[in-house]
Amino acid sequence: MQKLQFPTYTFRFKNSENKVSIFDEIRKKFIILTPEEWVRQHVVRYLLEEKLIPKSLINVEKVLKVNGLRKRYDAVVYNSDGSIYILVECKAPEVKITQAVFDQIARYNLTMDAEYLMVTNGLNHYFCQMDYENEKYDFLPNLPQYKIN
Repeated sequence: MQKLQFPTYTFRFKNSENKVSIFDEIRKKFIILTPEEWVRQHVVRYLLEEKLIPKSLINVEKVLKVNGLRKRYDAVVYNSDGSIYILVECKAPEVKITQAVFDQIARYNLTMDAEYLMVTNGLNHYFCQMDYENEKYDFLPNLPQYKIN
């Protein structure tokens, strides 16, 4: 897999039936390694190791309903009160981060009300803080360090 714009992390891999899988620490199982999964696993490690977010507050690949349709988010970080701290959208490295990607995470966030958004293809990362009062988001250079609230 290609080198991403994250610190170097160590992952567990396994090979079965000519498919490589990577161990997901959150889901506690091996997941088939696709380019998007490679990005998602780097994001999880980034949240755990760089932002010091407790593993118990991270959720990966769950279904949500948006306008009656079943969608699947890539990762969510919860606050200890159950509200959503960060909503993450991952794309494969070859997928360009366009307005359509921001529109996608904004639609998901209509039902989730996250404090922060992160959009990444592993090469380019975008971080936003939501401003619900003015119905906009502000771009940030990085996510803030996690604080227990």
